[in-house]
Amino acid sequence: MMIGACLALCPFFFIDGVKAFYFEANAKMPVLSGFVKFAVLSTFGEVIALRLRTGHYYEKGFGLWPRMIVWGFLGAWIVMAMRIFGKGVPVLCDTIFCTDGAVAAAMQGGLSWTKFGGAFAISLMQNTAFAPVFMLLHKVSDTHILEQGGRLKALVTPIPFSRILANLNWDVQWNFVFKKTIPLFWIPAHTVTFMLPPQWQVLFAALLGVVLGILLAIAANKK
Repeated sequence: MMIGACLALCPFFFIDGVKAFYFEANAKMPVLSGFVKFAVLSTFGEVIALRLRTGHYYEKGFGLWPRMIVWGFLGAWIVMAMRIFGKGVPVLCDTIFCTDGAVAAAMQGGLSWTKFGGAFAISLMQNTAFAPVFMLLHKVSDTHILEQGGRLKALVTPIPFSRILANLNWDVQWNFVFKKTIPLFWIPAHTVTFMLPPQWQVLFAALLGVVLGILLAIAANKK
């Protein structure tokens, strides 16, 4: 499956027509294109997680289509968050560290230590202010889909937030998902993300969904 995923992504890098369409979609419809990227790639990551947990790529009640739709909306939310933090943190650096626009300018240029510092600051803020809420919402929606037997009606059935939150394995959620994956993986990974050219940032972030699937499988095996 990993080889197939790499082959599927090759046209975006090596075929001029596909690359041009990708750039145009990113420029004109960034939220919609983010929806598609995360719906496909992050769901693929969850399929890999299922394979690691059970030895099967699919099982009854998994809810492939509800997961894809939820990931699409989460992906659109991520696109908006990346825009907010990507533009806002350089302004914050000007306010706190008196960088006088240096970080914002570096984020548009080539590789430099200033750009690395800016990317790290953006990643740090996004992963401490936004990521925990995002991860918790994803966990709740995931649990809800499973409780609904993976059927599409899960998307229109009210989510019992209080019950699901009360019954979460908070030891895993805090000690592994929050305490370990955020500082040890997500902050470094998204530092790399924000150092990439803007047209590739969301795609790279969506590809990290495959890694997320593996991390979720590890977390599940820790229960």
